[in-house]
Amino acid sequence: MFGSVHIWYIEHMRASTGATVGRPREFDPDQALDRAVEVFWRQGYEAASLNDLTIAMGINKPSLYAVFGNKEKLFRRALERYTEGPGSYSARAIEEPTAEEVVQAFLLGTIDATTRPQSPHGCLGVQGALAASDDGRVIHDLLTAWRDGARVSLETRFRRAIEEGDLDRGVDPARLARYVMTLSYGLAVQAASDVPADELLGVVEQTMLHWRS
Repeated sequence: MFGSVHIWYIEHMRASTGATVGRPREFDPDQALDRAVEVFWRQGYEAASLNDLTIAMGINKPSLYAVFGNKEKLFRRALERYTEGPGSYSARAIEEPTAEEVVQAFLLGTIDATTRPQSPHGCLGVQGALAASDDGRVIHDLLTAWRDGARVSLETRFRRAIEEGDLDRGVDPARLARYVMTLSYGLAVQAASDVPADELLGVVEQTMLHWRS
C-alpha cells in the first residue's frame, strides 16, 4: 500500500512541476545566457537559429524552453544582459558633469562596446534589429524602443544642461540627442565592418573639436 502511494506521489510531483523530481540543473544559466548574448550579437535575432543557440549555450532545446522560455523571451533576457554589461556605457555617460563630457563618454563608450577583441564587433541593438519577416517584427520594435530610450535619456540630460547654463539656450536638445545617436549608430556599423578602433577614435576626436569650436 505504501509503495503505491509513494509511486503516486512521485508521479503527481512530476506532473505538477513538469520536471523530474530531484534532478539537478546541469548547466549554469548565467553562463548559458552570456553565450546566447554572443550569438544574437553576432548573428542578429532572425539569423540565430535554435540550433545555433543551444550549441553555443551547451544545452538542449527542452532545457532552453524550461529555463528561458521561447526564442523571443531568451532574446529579451539577452538584451537585458547586454544592457547591464557592454551597453551600460549609455547610462554612465549621462552622469558626466557637463554636456561635452556626456557626448564624449557616450561616443567613446560606443567604440569600447563595439570593438572588444573577445566579443562580436558592432552593437547588439543594431545587429539584432536586422529582421525582415513578420516573425521578427516584435524584436525589431523592441530594439527600436530600446534605442529610443537612450535618445530620450540624452535629450533629458541636455535639457538639464541648458537649465544649468552648461548649454546655450539656443541649442535644441532633441536635435542634439538625435545627432549624438546618429554618430553612435555610425560608429557601431563601422565597427561591425571591422574598422579599427583607432580610426573610430579619430572620428570622436574630430567631433569633439567641432563641439569646442
